[in-house]
Amino acid sequence: MINSATENCLVLVGEVVKPPKHSTSPAGIHHCQFSMDHKSMQMEAGMSRQAFVRIQVVATGELSQHLTRDLTAGCNIKVTGFINRHESRNGNPLLVLHAQQIEMIN
Repeated sequence: MINSATENCLVLVGEVVKPPKHSTSPAGIHHCQFSMDHKSMQMEAGMSRQAFVRIQVVATGELSQHLTRDLTAGCNIKVTGFINRHESRNGNPLLVLHAQQIEMIN
């Protein structure tokens, strides 16, 4: 098993789909969840193809309030973090981006 934090790093640019949902756990930890869309043209096997992904983003801890306070639906952002598997309420696996940095893009 690889234990290096640098082995799981994702940088994704996209648009916030819905306003972020803020919550606080019973332990007092702040959480923010939102979805973002990424659309781009990518080269694969010498051919151009359109890439599209909608991914859930989670920001946790005190930093989450600072990172997400200005986010609204439709704003363009760059998120840096790591991906992790979560389960939906009905048991389906979800891939979630855990934000460590969020930058607004004008």
